[in-house]
Amino acid sequence: MNGVHDMGGMHGLGPVAPEGVGAPVFHHPWEGRVHAMSILSPTRGNIDEGRHQRELIPGPDYLRMSYYEKWFTSLSALLLKQGLVTPQELATGQADPGAPKATPRLRAAEVTPALSRAGGSYIRPLAGAPLFQPGDTVRARNLNPTGHTRLPRYVRGRAGVIEAWRGAHVFPDSHAHGGGDDPHHLYLVRFTAQELWGPDAPARDSVRLDLWEPYLERA
Repeated sequence: MNGVHDMGGMHGLGPVAPEGVGAPVFHHPWEGRVHAMSILSPTRGNIDEGRHQRELIPGPDYLRMSYYEKWFTSLSALLLKQGLVTPQELATGQADPGAPKATPRLRAAEVTPALSRAGGSYIRPLAGAPLFQPGDTVRARNLNPTGHTRLPRYVRGRAGVIEAWRGAHVFPDSHAHGGGDDPHHLYLVRFTAQELWGPDAPARDSVRLDLWEPYLERA
């Protein structure tokens, strides 16, 4: 969806300043707890829905919040939306004594091994052949969906070249909204910096994006 959440390619937000080697993973203990709650929450089953929930945070709040504040806000909203907690439980931090008790997804000793394992694959079988092949010139469609999408605004309407076919993957635009896996072919597409940002961009620079077939058309 269009909003401040899609920051790629936007001017005026300042430089990206990596913290460098040795920077802490979490700057405050509560950030680690938010990360753990997000990973272990039943809402984790649909990562696209979680991303879309963060996109629903109002723009001024989104720009003000830190990274894990956004995670906590969207997690709280999803827990309420799916009936997994009540507003009273969320406000007090105390479970309703009458609420059903679930078996923990992981116990403390199981956390590190679980995080070390590879996550589930989003690759799915698809009978139809891919529409594009490596070397084909394509254009990102000028779409402006009101829901979730993984097509950045800065690339819409721009031409690029297919570099690789990634197979068929879960389509986030459907998956985020309860539409099931809806798999589509996924491609690695290269766009030159000058195509994206004009002739003043460095001629040798480029951006590579993984884009689903519905995002693309022949140039």
